[in-house]
Amino acid sequence: MPEQRVVAVVQARMTSTRLPGKVLADLCGRPMLEQQLRRLAMSRAVDEFVIATTENATDDPICALAKRLFVRCHRGSEDDVLSRVVDAARAARADVVVRVTADCPLLDPGVVDDVVGALLSTPGCDYASNVLERTHPRGLDVEAVRMDVLERVATTATSPQAREHVTWHIVREDPSSFSMASVHEDDDNADLRWTVDTEDDLELVRQIYAGLQLGEQHKGYREVLSWVRARPSLQRLNGHVLQKHG
Repeated sequence: MPEQRVVAVVQARMTSTRLPGKVLADLCGRPMLEQQLRRLAMSRAVDEFVIATTENATDDPICALAKRLFVRCHRGSEDDVLSRVVDAARAARADVVVRVTADCPLLDPGVVDDVVGALLSTPGCDYASNVLERTHPRGLDVEAVRMDVLERVATTATSPQAREHVTWHIVREDPSSFSMASVHEDDDNADLRWTVDTEDDLELVRQIYAGLQLGEQHKGYREVLSWVRARPSLQRLNGHVLQKHG
């Protein structure tokens, strides 16, 4: 089988509802998105990553950051995120698309590799993720889908949810039509929230970055997990935050 070109598409925009501008918020001296890209760059499975943002002028700073970092940046519809992601992946000549969002600065390259590995090693697999059966902290979410499958979904899925949430049609609307692989762990850490939607979420990841000096050195998921579990007060910083639907 020919080698598969794996492209990570990072969804990013400045106009998030609860914390506008969060993707470029300062995190240990760098924009949060830059810190996430630094971790993503350590993935052994990903050949290239591309930022998928909108055509709105408010997202010009995201493109400016991408230019500074020599990262491909694709601009598309704000509402039709599915088409934006597909077009970004197509421009990068992807065979496999890894979908992540820009509010996950603790994204772990090892988890990315596990999800891509599950897709590529499972015969006939269309989609793999660690969110079908969540055992990782929220904020380590990774989805991998074959490009031809995502292009087919883009031509057939019509609901507003499917156009906004990219893999909604695969996972929620028509799961029986797709072969899926679930990546999960024996121990359950899904009670932890490491994604950034609010000021409290941001304060948590800032404390994690500062405490572990993640701005200067890489530490993997397990090392971060051990450090956080030893400090129960950290979880109380954002334990009250509810995840938005979808």
